[in-house]
Amino acid sequence: MRLLYTGPSGFVGRNLAEVFAGRYELFPFSLNRDDWTGKWPNDVDVVVHLAGKAHDVKKVARPEDYIEINTNLTKRVFTEFLASSARDFIFLSSVKAIADTVENSPLTEEAPPRPLTPYGRSKLQAEEYLLSKALPPDKRLFILRPCMIHGPGNKGNLNLLYSVVKKGIPYPLGAFTNLRSFLSIGNLLFVIESIINKSEIPSGVYNVADDTPLSTTEVIKVIGEVSGKKVRIYSPNKGLIRALARIGDILHLPFNSERLKKMTESYIVSNEKIKRAIDIESLPISSREGLKNTIKSFDI
Repeated sequence: MRLLYTGPSGFVGRNLAEVFAGRYELFPFSLNRDDWTGKWPNDVDVVVHLAGKAHDVKKVARPEDYIEINTNLTKRVFTEFLASSARDFIFLSSVKAIADTVENSPLTEEAPPRPLTPYGRSKLQAEEYLLSKALPPDKRLFILRPCMIHGPGNKGNLNLLYSVVKKGIPYPLGAFTNLRSFLSIGNLLFVIESIINKSEIPSGVYNVADDTPLSTTEVIKVIGEVSGKKVRIYSPNKGLIRALARIGDILHLPFNSERLKKMTESYIVSNEKIKRAIDIESLPISSREGLKNTIKSFDI
């Protein structure tokens, strides 16, 4: 099987190349060119569109940059797919295309989209364009919405928690209980490969997450277990913590109400639809196992 994938230098692209090497004939395709004439092979079987502009936590990117890369380039890649003999198009979107916060857990594919960031809006616009196009009967379209992807070589948002544990800094928010969904790179690639190899899976939009959400305190404990560091979790009064956050709002400190909300809120993503489509009860890598694999790579 011949597989073309964009974003070959990105985290998912690098892992896809490593895992799929020898199983498929791979065609890495860089989008950093204006003229694609003669560059796009017409005889591939599958197109996996991974390239995109990631969420900007520093808030320095321009909104139009997200539209140009995440929306407009996706339109262009999909146009090439429709004109080719390829059977499947797999687009890596994001749960942020639907919700930045999850009030009614878990987040399902049927939730009304309410993206708040330029990143999320650009991914949603790309989704809407793909779904608006007539799909020939011999082709399939898959929109995958992963939650936070992690794995060896990509710490994601785990970096901050890892630094806290490694430096021996007590975690002061133990009184807050939350659950968050994560996605190990191994499970994401398993889903992509299952779609490629199972022709009976219907086109559609699918959330992708590990089976079991984890609390922040549990993540910290796993980090301590793997790194061999002593973990200290404090549980001061929630009212006191919220009061300190409000002081941070007034004094424009790094710890403020917004930061507290992000650190303590729950974000649970349902993966039931994709598991039913693949016809499995659970993904191959457990949430804790995937997390441990990532943490083991931090000091390598």
